[in-house]
Parts: sequence; C-alpha cells; structure tokens
Amino acid sequence: MVELLLEKRLFAHNSQNPFNAEAKIFTVDSILALHSEDYDNNALNYVKASHLLQAGQEEKSIAALTQLLKNVDGTNTKLIKLITSNLALSYLRLGERSNCIAGHAAESCILPIKGLGIHTKPIASQKAKELYLSILNNDPNDLESRWLLNIACMTLGEYPKEVPAKWLLPGLDGDADSVRVLAFEDVASDLKLDVNNMGGGSIAEDFDNDGYIDLMISSIGLADKMHYFKNNGDGTFTDLTDKIGLTGINGGLNMIQADYNNDGFKDIFVLRGAWKRRFGKEPNSLLKNNGDGTFTDVTVNSGLLSFHPTQAGTWNDFNNDGWVDLFIGNETVMNAPGSNAVQEIHPCELFINNQDGTFTDISQKAQVDIVGFIKGVTSGDYNNDGLKDIFISSMNEGRMLLKNKGGKGKEITFENVTAEAGLDLDKGKTFPTWFWDYNNDGWLDIFVCDYTSENSLAYYFAAENLGIPAGNPDKTFLYRNNQDGTFTNVAKEAGLNKNIFAMGSNFGDIDNDGYLDMYLGTGNPAYESIIPNKMFKNIDGKRFADVTTSARVGHLQKGHGVSFADFDNDGDQDINIEMGGAYDGDSYQNSFFLNPGQNNNHWISIDLEGSKSNRAAIGSRVKVTFRENGVSRSVYRDVNSGGSFGCSPFRREIGIGKANIIDELEIKWHGSGTVQVFQNIKPDQFIKIFEGNDVIKFVELKKINWLLPNRLCIPVLAGGR
Repeated sequence: MVELLLEKRLFAHNSQNPFNAEAKIFTVDSILALHSEDYDNNALNYVKASHLLQAGQEEKSIAALTQLLKNVDGTNTKLIKLITSNLALSYLRLGERSNCIAGHAAESCILPIKGLGIHTKPIASQKAKELYLSILNNDPNDLESRWLLNIACMTLGEYPKEVPAKWLLPGLDGDADSVRVLAFEDVASDLKLDVNNMGGGSIAEDFDNDGYIDLMISSIGLADKMHYFKNNGDGTFTDLTDKIGLTGINGGLNMIQADYNNDGFKDIFVLRGAWKRRFGKEPNSLLKNNGDGTFTDVTVNSGLLSFHPTQAGTWNDFNNDGWVDLFIGNETVMNAPGSNAVQEIHPCELFINNQDGTFTDISQKAQVDIVGFIKGVTSGDYNNDGLKDIFISSMNEGRMLLKNKGGKGKEITFENVTAEAGLDLDKGKTFPTWFWDYNNDGWLDIFVCDYTSENSLAYYFAAENLGIPAGNPDKTFLYRNNQDGTFTNVAKEAGLNKNIFAMGSNFGDIDNDGYLDMYLGTGNPAYESIIPNKMFKNIDGKRFADVTTSARVGHLQKGHGVSFADFDNDGDQDINIEMGGAYDGDSYQNSFFLNPGQNNNHWISIDLEGSKSNRAAIGSRVKVTFRENGVSRSVYRDVNSGGSFGCSPFRREIGIGKANIIDELEIKWHGSGTVQVFQNIKPDQFIKIFEGNDVIKFVELKKINWLLPNRLCIPVLAGGR
C-alpha cells in the first residue's frame, strides 16, 4: 500500500491536477521563460499569482499582483477590479498566516473575532481593508467584498464601530436567536492536538478499550500522515502516530470506523481521492486494529482494493448475519449533454462481509451500482422493518433513497424508492448527510445540506445578512419521517433554511436535554470562502436555534471531519473538528472544543457488545424512557458514528434532562432482532450491556481534568484589544 500511495502522489504532481499549485506554477514559469519578450505575459502572471496564493506563497502573490496593477491599462476597470480583489484576498490570507497560524491563539479566526483573536501584526489586514474599501467605492453592489471588508475590520478590532456605516453588515457579533449556550473553549493547542494540515477526517473512538476516547485524524494530502492521539486518561494525549505501524499510509479526506472482524477492537477504513477527478483514483485502506496498539493495512488481502475517487462510505450489517458490510459512494464526473468525451465510470460499491476477514463486491447484483458524483452516504432503517437502508447525497442535482428488500447472505437487493418517499421533489447539489431521530418519535429522519452555489460563499452570507434574495432558496433539507414510507422537508419550519454550505459535520447532544444538536463545518476550496462554521441547538424536536456565536465555535477556517464525544468522561460532549482547505497553502490547525457543561441535566453512557449481532452493535437501537417534570418521554438513538463526514464513538452518550431515574432502557439488537429491557437505572454513570446478558455491568471511569494553563496568567500581547 505504501508503494501504491507513493505512486499516486507522484502521478498527482501534474499541472492538470486542480489542486496541485506547485505543478501549475512550474508550468506557467516554463511558458513565461519561452515567451519572455514576444508575448503578453499579464494574463500568465495573473494566473501564476493565483497559484502562488494556493501554494501558500502570499508575499510572492502580492508582489506579482501589485506589479500587474502597474502594467494594466488604467481604463480596463473590470480587469483592475479582478486584480485588486485577488490582491486584497492575498493580504487577508497573509494576515491569517502571520497571526492566526504563526501566532495561533484559542480565539484565532473565531467569529466574532475578539480578544486574543485580534491580529497583533495588523499590516496585512489593514492593506486588505483599504483595498476592499476602494473596490466598494467603485462597485457598491459587490457583496463578496463587503463581507470580506467586515471580516478584515474584525481582525483589526474595528468591528462594528469603525466599519463605514454604508458597508457595515450588522449582527455578526451576536446570535439572531434569543437562545444562548455557554461558550466552548478551543484547547487543541494546549493538548497538542492542533495539527496544521489540509482538510481531512476525524474519528473519536476508544481504540484500545481502556474506556477513554482516543482521536484519529487524516488529511487529503498524500504527503500528509495520519495522526493517532491516545487519550492517556490523565489530562493529556500522546501522539503515537509513528508507533502504530502506519508509516507511509498517508492521505484520506475521510475515515470511518467499525469492528469488521468482530474481535472487539475498532478498525478504520480510509477513503481517498475525493474531488480530484482523474487524479483521484487512489486506493482506500482498511486498517486492522491488532489489539496491541498497532494497525495493519489489510486492504489487498481483504478484497477491498479498488481505485475510485471517494470520501463517502458507511458500515452496517445489511444482510443481518451479525457481520458489518461496507457501502462506498464514488465520484463520477458526469459529461455535459452532447459531449463526446470519454467518460470514466466510478459506480458505487457494496462489499458483503465473508466472515473470514474478506469481502465480496455485490453492488451490481444488489442493484446499488449507482453512478454519480456522490458526496455523502448514510445507512439506517427508515421504515422500521429491521433492514438497513441507504441514503445517497450527490452533486448531480438530486439524492437517492435505496430500500433494503432483504435476502440472505449475498442475495440481498435494494430498490430505489426516492420518488415513492417524496424525496425527488427537491433539486440541487448536496453534500453531508445523515439519518437521525431529531424529534424522538422512534422513526429515523434525514438531514442533508445543500451545496449549490453560482456565486462565492461570501456573497451568499452577505446577501442573507442584508435580506437580499440570492437565488438559493433551498439551503438545507430536514426530511421528517411521516411514518408511512414518505418524508416531508420541514427545514423552513425548523429554522434551518439558512446559508451554511456544510462539508464536515456531525450531531450530538451538547446540553443533555435528550434532543440532538449539530455542528457544521463550512466552506469550499476558494480562498474567499471565509465563512463561519455553524452550531444549531435542537429545541424540543420542533426547531433549531443558531447558537454559533454564544458557543464560540464559529470558526472561519474551512471545516472538515467533525466528532462529538465525551473525551473527559464528565458527562457532556466535546467536539473535535479537522480544519484546513484543499490546497497546500490553505492548511490550518485543528480545533478541539471543550464543553464547559451547559446545565445540571442528567445522562447515561452506554457501551453495547453484540454476540449474535455484530460485536460493535452497529445499527442497534437504544430507547431510553424517563419522566421529566411529571411527563414521560423517550429518547431514541441508533448505534453509529453519526454523519457522513466525521465520526463519533459507538458508545451512546444520552441526555435525559432533569430526570432522576431511567424508568426503562430498551435495546433492540440489530441483526438478531433480540430485545432486552432494563428498568430503574440511576443516571450519570457508565454502563456496559452484553447481548443476551440481563445483568448490567457498571463501569468505573474517572473524570479527566485536562492539563491546561491558567488563563489568568497569560499576558495580553501588545496590540490586542
């Protein structure tokens, strides 16, 4: 596998690779050298400046664009604006590199930017501000520049009072909703988790079975190694990357975990090649957890070796045999109508577990060899028939629901019921997705985020702030399960019809009220996509409140893999997010947001181990019933890793509000169909349940006090406000 990945890395060093800026710079330089005197080089120098920015060479980009402004015809206002916009963007990124990266602080790049997040080296942001003002004076309707001007002013500590009134975007320093939560704190730097890399995946899981949640992260770059952080249980993590047997197993925009061989240790599947088109035919990797602190790449021997660009996969037991199977959604770039170009087809794959460490691809026979630009897949039992179904999100103006029709072994088949379910009515490109029971009615609903854009993301955020229609009415889709095989999109009624443009994202219960909240990483590869990640709190299963600002999680850097987990065993869920963009020059430190504890709500943490069902209990359903304020209600949770881009642990962390006792805990084991019921359980503890054993095992896990510096002893740097 190491040799294969190195071969793919060398192949990708090509100027036709959309994300290899260095190769593009080399090509432009070669052309400029051949035509140094007899060629109009302004266009080439402009292209080179853009690639220099993508490569992280902001100062060279600034120099090239500044010279171009001197060279171009002063009457060509359109070209002057284009160059000026890129020059301002280069200064803005230089300001980020000089401050947010080189002088990184916990508040860096978090909207609203304040405190230690304000730039102490302000020259670059000041230049960006001046350039955006000049652009707006000539083109007052440039909403992208207006958004970025407000961000530049914020980095200087000038928002909102010193932003010219006619260009001010009000309210960026507060939540529009009256709902508030206590602020999370980014402690990634303190815990040495702040790896600086490009976008990638995140898995929170107890990989060594010691009761403490560890962390695995990856990066899309094939030159970037994976990082495995062991939770030591004493307030620290240790980076064991170079000691776990994965040297050279680099890259991977996404990862998903499972216990594929039922040995009791969680394994990892790495997904590679997304977005890269013909340069994305990279192999995925199945990493077997050896149970001794090391992993082994068993991709070839397992039968999972293939070469399709992807970042989307889901583990589940699709044939109910007690062993998890694997569905992968691959990316096929669809030719334009009438095109005669040769098209490379990358159909979806369904690998059935042979129960001996190997898998068999039955995608064609099972009628799931879907062709499309697939960006997200999720699995769950939407119709409560005991069979796991599949939902597909794609960039092909549609989505797809595949109903599992059953069958034994490798004889299972699926049926496309998208239209029947009412899911064919909404068009547009979509990205992250998941099944969840957001309203606790016992039926899985579907969330999927729109990713359609004709303008820059900064433009859309400015337009929404000003109440200007921007031509993108569908921004998220919340499909409520009607309990009859159909769904209704209730995003607008739920308060979710907002600009988000999510990529990495996931869900969890931040305040233990029993309702699932979500955190959405945002962005796209463009450098002007400086928009905040978003957190939405679920209000009684009826609507969602944007609590991004009060939670202090509105990071402006590009958000990828997201994991919710109780890393410190204190009963509330913390959040890890893998940051960074698609280009080498757009890397950034990851964030680890510590939950301060939102209230005195109670909780229960449940670890399940199957025997007839798959050992990790993936797909099993937990129902917790309790009385709160004199009213009986139930909370439902499926065992899974959460959303399609980022993984939470299989251990179920369930809030029960103010209830002092759990009246009933019901486990419906997936695969076997066994149902176990337990009664009168005290909350605020960790328990383990074995399939078929009616005795609960109570687990003693100590609460972790993170070794963090005393914030009161940290001096404010000169220039901070």
